[in-house]
Amino acid sequence: MPFHHQHLLAQFIKDMVQKDISFKNFKLYNFSGLKGQTKISRQGLHFYSNKVTLVVSSYEPKFIDYLLQQIFHQPEVQIGELSLIPESVEKESFPEIDDQVKYVCISPLVLTEPEKDNYHAKKFIPPEDDEFSDLLYDSTMMRMEQSGLFSSEQIASFFKFQIIPDKIYLKKIKEDHKKFARIYTIQQDRIKLEVRGYTLPFVLYAAPEVQQFVFQCGLGAYTHKGYGMIDLANTDPIKRTVIYFPEGSEIS
Repeated sequence: MPFHHQHLLAQFIKDMVQKDISFKNFKLYNFSGLKGQTKISRQGLHFYSNKVTLVVSSYEPKFIDYLLQQIFHQPEVQIGELSLIPESVEKESFPEIDDQVKYVCISPLVLTEPEKDNYHAKKFIPPEDDEFSDLLYDSTMMRMEQSGLFSSEQIASFFKFQIIPDKIYLKKIKEDHKKFARIYTIQQDRIKLEVRGYTLPFVLYAAPEVQQFVFQCGLGAYTHKGYGMIDLANTDPIKRTVIYFPEGSEIS
């Protein structure tokens, strides 16, 4: 597998759901990278696990059920050079969320789309800067408005939005000479675009409705391409999951 394989997963999910016209242009979903025991080489990632996990989230349960049914219709799926057999599904219970939540990134966070703002899409912006929060606020409000799930009055009321990065984490990353921000390549209509992605823990101050939206649909740009997936910090997601059987499925 390539070291960063989100474009392969994005195409896989798109192929699965575009058979249903109602989901052809649907973008209110998000997904992680493939999670498993890996070894890094020049050729990419080598998976040594017997099992790998893909986390998918959405505001629309019907989308999740349809995607799962399409995946489990396949006796085997191919992601890059990795052959996988769909086995089981677990559903994560929705946690209680207030207006102050600490998150970790389980896929890189992209601030804006280069088609709309090429300068900021690649530029490194320190997470401590207000500009970092402002760009994420703009993209979040735009997506929430386009979703049709919120009235204009609700959108206007969601003015509280601030991201505070974990300073201890950023200090340690700097001391260890590691990176938390990298350039990634995104496929958009067969055109390759470059964006900067950030992976770091942070606290988000925002209305509970905004917290719920970004938790289910991702934060930032290109969430439907597997960027901006976040999870609660300092929690064990396994303890929040139960076996899931979509209605009308044959998943076992």
